[in-house]
Amino acid sequence: MLFIREINPLSSKLLDRIHRQSRHHQVRQRAHCLILASQGVKKGELINIFRISYKTLYNWFNRWELEGIIGLYNKPGRGAKALFNSSQKAQIKEWAKQEPRQLKKVSQKVQEAWGISPSIKTIQRILKMLKMSWHRMRKGVDQKPPAQEYQDKKAQLEELKQLDDEGKIDLYYLDETGFCMIPCVPYGWQDIGEYLTIPSRRSQRMNVLGIMNRNNHLETYISSQSINSDVVIACIDAFLPAVHKPTVIVTDQASIHTSDAIVDKLEEWKQRNITLFELPSYSPELNLIEIKWRFIKYEWIEISAYKSWGTFVTSVEKILKEFGENYVINFV
Repeated sequence: MLFIREINPLSSKLLDRIHRQSRHHQVRQRAHCLILASQGVKKGELINIFRISYKTLYNWFNRWELEGIIGLYNKPGRGAKALFNSSQKAQIKEWAKQEPRQLKKVSQKVQEAWGISPSIKTIQRILKMLKMSWHRMRKGVDQKPPAQEYQDKKAQLEELKQLDDEGKIDLYYLDETGFCMIPCVPYGWQDIGEYLTIPSRRSQRMNVLGIMNRNNHLETYISSQSINSDVVIACIDAFLPAVHKPTVIVTDQASIHTSDAIVDKLEEWKQRNITLFELPSYSPELNLIEIKWRFIKYEWIEISAYKSWGTFVTSVEKILKEFGENYVINFV
């Protein structure tokens, strides 16, 4: 038989506060149930309101009678037991790194190793707890730069950034890229089960050479033809009037940046206060203008720009023109 003694005013106030403020849903629910019961609500109505069984209601009342406020809270050890300990979770993370796109294979390894058959959602939940998330992979180079050269160049580049911050030099980054109607497909919010589509077709190629500093100042050269060493030389020569102090231009080791024609110009540029700083091979992450290209391709080009070649070119040109004003990257 269900029975609850009269709740005194002090306990009633405490139950009301717990019902309104507790962080735990079950605790708020039990406090609410006791409040309604003290107001004369019948047991059948309580069962319907809270969608619980007669046995559950009995347990709630019984724990209140025996333990008071403490009886509202779950005792330690209640709930489902963890399937995996900390070392097993760490191993699951390692398996996920080996198979980043195939969690079924991770689940199979768990089954083989420990005889446990977790669902994919359980694996996902563990990986999220371990600070992993499902997001786009990046393209990378197929080789690594020489370790010592990479560290030396990286340290030198940091020194150049410091000199640039102090106003002793101007530091710029030079690189080329191409844009076409085959889109770099971005992530975006969409209705579940529905997918936004971006038109994709073969098209002409819009080639761009850019010279950029960390304050979002950008000089560009746009061409439908391939960019070669002669174009690089012409762009740097055209850039010279903007040089008012020693200027360093960071470049990669692409052949158009290291050709004989470029080498022949180095001394002339040096006399006019321009020096090229050559990055180590296979290290695009050190060239900040690469970040700008990714922003344009994956975030700033609107989906509507892919309707036609004309709208696409207009969109890219607008972004390049307004870079530093409406399109900004914080390189600090």
